[in-house]
Amino acid sequence: MRYVLAISGGVDSVVLLDVMSRTEKDIVVAHFDHGIRQDSAADARFVEALAAKYRAQYIGQREELGADASEEQARERRYAFLNDIAADFGGTVATAHHQDDIVETVALNLRRGARWRGLAGMSDSRILRPLSSWTKQQVYEYAAKHRLEWCEDETNSSEKYTRNTLRRLLQQKTSPEVRFEVYELWRQQRKLRRTIEAELKRFDKQVLGRYFLTQIEENVAIELLYYYILRQFSASLLNSQLEQTLIAVKTGRPGTMWQLGSNVVMKLTAKSVIIDRVD
Repeated sequence: MRYVLAISGGVDSVVLLDVMSRTEKDIVVAHFDHGIRQDSAADARFVEALAAKYRAQYIGQREELGADASEEQARERRYAFLNDIAADFGGTVATAHHQDDIVETVALNLRRGARWRGLAGMSDSRILRPLSSWTKQQVYEYAAKHRLEWCEDETNSSEKYTRNTLRRLLQQKTSPEVRFEVYELWRQQRKLRRTIEAELKRFDKQVLGRYFLTQIEENVAIELLYYYILRQFSASLLNSQLEQTLIAVKTGRPGTMWQLGSNVVMKLTAKSVIIDRVD
């Protein structure tokens, strides 16, 4: 199996690379530079040198998203890059998300109104997360033990990003025990989500029919649309976006085009729904 490792150059991804290199030989180091910071090219050079040190193939890509890019836009472009590489190599994407990241994602999703899906974030079966049971402290301890070097991304401390503010609140207001309980809840919900996804996948053809979507219960239609768009385009829509999408399906005129996410659009015909990616 070939693994496409998402390596930013931060401590988490450097630890991921070191861990995977000890057990897997067929790895590709993938680095996506959002172009959000002016000095981000230095991170790319660091990761390329790191790949050479581990004798791994390096693939990098830079995009000029700019300092005003949203977290959602940056995330979507990064995963589009990683998934494209995995498809080219017939491999599996692996990221360095750990237990603290998962707890943050659950809290952030619930805050955004993601309903029950918010408890099962980071559950895409196409993505491997080898460090998901590790705490951030364990990541640092591993890095120190093996004398690893990494780069610090200054955006991780910026007040501009909601996740950074939420991270500090969780560290201040919750105990390690509470965070572990949230992590265990996430594990249970992830299993349930995969069972639900397997059932919903059976309706992929029907979900593109306007009559079908208007005749079934609204909450079921929303779930079908959510998982179809997630599987096909790696885009995770918020509940408010899904509700607006379903309203468009029910009332939109044939020939109209609707923006669903930052890079996903929907075109309506008299009978069908056509969903596609735009770059």
